[in-house]
Amino acid sequence: MTDPILIGKGLGPVYLLPAMANRHGLVAGATGTGKTVTLQRLAESFSRIGVPVFMADVKGDLAGIGQPGGGNAKVDARVAELGLGAGDFSTQACPVTLWDILGDQGHPVRTTLSEMGPLLLARLLGLNETQEGVLNIVFRLADDNGWLLLDVKDLRALLAYLADDPGAVGDDYGHVSKASVGAIQRKLLTLEEQGAGKLFGEPALDIADLMQTDEHGWGYINLLAADKLIHTPALYSTFLLWLLSELFEQLPEVGDVDKPRLVFFFDEAHLLFDSAPKVLLDKIEQVVRLIRSKGVGVYFVTQSPADVPDDVLGQLGNRVQHALRAFTPRDQKAVRVAAQTFRPNPAFDTEALITNLGVGEALVSTLDETGTPTMVERVKVAPPGSRIGPITPAERRALLADSLVKGVYDQALDRESAYEILQGRAVAASRAEETARESTPVPAARRGSSRQGPLEAFATSALRSIGSQLGRSLIRGLLGSMMGGRR
Repeated sequence: MTDPILIGKGLGPVYLLPAMANRHGLVAGATGTGKTVTLQRLAESFSRIGVPVFMADVKGDLAGIGQPGGGNAKVDARVAELGLGAGDFSTQACPVTLWDILGDQGHPVRTTLSEMGPLLLARLLGLNETQEGVLNIVFRLADDNGWLLLDVKDLRALLAYLADDPGAVGDDYGHVSKASVGAIQRKLLTLEEQGAGKLFGEPALDIADLMQTDEHGWGYINLLAADKLIHTPALYSTFLLWLLSELFEQLPEVGDVDKPRLVFFFDEAHLLFDSAPKVLLDKIEQVVRLIRSKGVGVYFVTQSPADVPDDVLGQLGNRVQHALRAFTPRDQKAVRVAAQTFRPNPAFDTEALITNLGVGEALVSTLDETGTPTMVERVKVAPPGSRIGPITPAERRALLADSLVKGVYDQALDRESAYEILQGRAVAASRAEETARESTPVPAARRGSSRQGPLEAFATSALRSIGSQLGRSLIRGLLGSMMGGRR
């Protein structure tokens, strides 16, 4: 049996049971109330019992988890106040792997367009229903022809292929509007300018690399640099949702376990749900509901429980609620929602207390051995033993140099895919046209005409039709493949 995780102390110690940690959780509270430190405490505690963690460093101040703590007067005071012994607190660093979609502050993290699938890509691009339909046709066209769809230039090549003659695929896939293709091309260009193009390509992330332990049995903390990424919220939330769906699809069922195989912290969780269509919300709810059987615990981190849809909120068994503000009617409603998510404690008024908690204080309810929520308790959260705050560039370089995945993802690969195939066909067609012109006498009446001759038309037609019956479907991520009926 794995030792329980101490969250903090109130009238007595309050623990999170590792066997119940895959029942998911919520860490909420207004800015400046201590959410980040609580997040670091939880992540560090999971690491120490051998559970790998994935989380995003939204403000750039979580990387200190890879350095030993010490010399912090506030931490020392809290340790003394709570009477924490060596079993509950020690100034040690956690093993860390640094990741960065932009490739600046960590190892590049990539996936392919085929793995992400059209549903999530449509959300990332902000497409309307008609444009999403065109994108589904692009993916189906690539599948049916066996053209790998790996990176942005592959998608750009296929869109150009459709734009050149939208009617060429009409009989097999339905009408394609040239205007819709153009709109997708413009949105793709905007996305590239924001740096999103770096997400797509190879080598693609192997989720096994997120589930490592060190020589002492501590779980690795996988830290995604997101201080720049968060300024592109659609890219941030879509990538994390894709990763969550990949974990669900690839990991085997394990049932009830004594501790999770991985804990996934989803910071700024409201970005996941903002403006998401119902079909996507349904899939998110389904993944959260089912992924616990894969041994994965998902913890949403946000300002208020009201940021999370009720169907998802009802599945979050472990709750840590820091202070909320109640200056407006909307704020007051959020406080009531937060209070109603707890099992009441007759010792205090939960709703009244939420607005009066101090920094580093929280209302906590976890699941007991039977899976029943405990009564809410007011606690002072135990501090992490790792450093609170950012790391220096030199410390970051040292972590990267000593990384388990050093050299695995740092160099991008570019194998033959849709772009190279279509480019090769265009070159072959151009050569065929040139050969046809050189070998066929041109009637005097046609000299100087810009109209296509029969052989040129044949070459152009061949470019559009060769290989249309290969029929090999590419592997797609869960949220893409589940939407097969929408293609």
